[in-house]
Amino acid sequence: MIDYVTVDVFTDTRFGGNPLAVVPDARGIDDTLLQKIATEFNYSETTFVFPPDDPAHTARVRIFTPTDEIPFAGHPNVGTAFVLGRQRTAFGKPVGDRMVFEEKAGLVHLDLLRDGGEVIGAGFVAPQSVQIGDAVDVATLAGCISLPPDAVVSHTHPPRIVSVGLPFAVAELSGLDALASARPNTSAFEVAGKTYWHRDDRFSAFIYVRTGDGIDHLRARMFAPLSNVPEDPATGSASAALAAYLVTLDPRRDAVCGITIEQGVEMGRRSLIEVEVRKRDGHVESVRISGRCVPVMQGRIDL
Repeated sequence: MIDYVTVDVFTDTRFGGNPLAVVPDARGIDDTLLQKIATEFNYSETTFVFPPDDPAHTARVRIFTPTDEIPFAGHPNVGTAFVLGRQRTAFGKPVGDRMVFEEKAGLVHLDLLRDGGEVIGAGFVAPQSVQIGDAVDVATLAGCISLPPDAVVSHTHPPRIVSVGLPFAVAELSGLDALASARPNTSAFEVAGKTYWHRDDRFSAFIYVRTGDGIDHLRARMFAPLSNVPEDPATGSASAALAAYLVTLDPRRDAVCGITIEQGVEMGRRSLIEVEVRKRDGHVESVRISGRCVPVMQGRIDL
């Protein structure tokens, strides 16, 4: 029997945000079963926590979607840190307010958020610097989200692949009506994946609209139908990549930018993702993602 818990991430309201399943001690699970368990949960991600390779770190964390293992993601880090922080120990060692997770994308440094001593969430610094990839053809991106090309705004930037550990095609839309009307087109995603990923999976679209002055407040949606995630209610890794990319376009050489990204509204699972981007001498030096969490369920997996 293996214990698990589920939490809703990037929200302070149960049954909002992005649900996550966490197995806080996965040592008893055969490696071949990890994907099957994640598929059984069928959440956008499930995390499995193992003892760290380096005893100076908190844990080694593996992240699975319903279809495959991924090197990094946002809400799994926030939710897993929240779970370990609430249980106060990991593999017999006390868990402090600062943690380090070993992941396939690298080391992830996290810190707990507290209110009156109670753990209410977590934040972390993205494990990789922002990587700016190919521009994506407007018509191709528009086809992926079932909108006409003129719904995609490209005067600030074209649709583009960006990453801080996991790549996404990011694109700005003309307004909230266009954002609400977007729908994933699996066939178009397959074509885009072969064109821009040089393979037919993992092509993910993160589309957004500015809802405040500048880039301080954004509303977004994320589609990844080829990874069995038709839509994700909160995507920290995409939010971090988008925020970092937008700050690289800021003409200031030095800046500290706070960006709030609202996601999941159209799904009835409103999420709030807080991103802080630090830029110095014209280069983004760090991207921090944070959010609140709510515990939902706990149980055991019968193996």
